[in-house]
Amino acid sequence: MHHANNMYNYHIWANKVLLERVKELPSNVLYEEVSSSYPNIAQTFSHIYVVDVMWLQVLKGFDMKEALEASIALLEKTNLFSVDEFVESFEELASQYEKWMNSQKDLEQKINLNNPWSGARETAYSEILFHVTNHGTYHRGNITTMLRQQGYASTMNDLSLYWYQS
Repeated sequence: MHHANNMYNYHIWANKVLLERVKELPSNVLYEEVSSSYPNIAQTFSHIYVVDVMWLQVLKGFDMKEALEASIALLEKTNLFSVDEFVESFEELASQYEKWMNSQKDLEQKINLNNPWSGARETAYSEILFHVTNHGTYHRGNITTMLRQQGYASTMNDLSLYWYQS
C-alpha cells in the first residue's frame, strides 16, 4: 500500500475515533458555542468534511475553484449535522476516496493544481492526500480544545495509536 493511502486511512480512522467520543457526550456538546477557529464542534467537523469533498473533486479532475464553489454549497447543510450524520457522511466519502485510489496506477502522478489563493503548481496526487490528512489533523486538534473548553476530555487519535490499531 502506498504511504499516501495509509495516511488517508489514518485520517478516516481519526475522524471516526473523535466522532465516537463526541457521541458519548451530551448532544449539545456538538453545537455549544466556544472561542476557537469555528464557533462549535459541528461547524469544525463540517469544515473538515466539505474540504475533503472539495479535494476529492480536485483528484477527480475538477478545477480547484469549481470544486471549492461546489463544496461550499454543502456547508449550510452539514453545519447542522448530528454526530450520526457526520459518521455516515464521512464513511460514504471514505468509500468514494477508496474507489478513486483503487482506480489510480500511480499516486505520484502530477496534475496542474490551480489554487485560487496561491496560483498554479504541479502537485502529485499523494501530496493532496497528505494535505487532506494534515488538514484534518489540524482541525481535530481544534475539536479537542473545544471539548476541553466545555469541560470534557477528548480521546487519543494520534497517528502512533493508529499504527497499533490498524
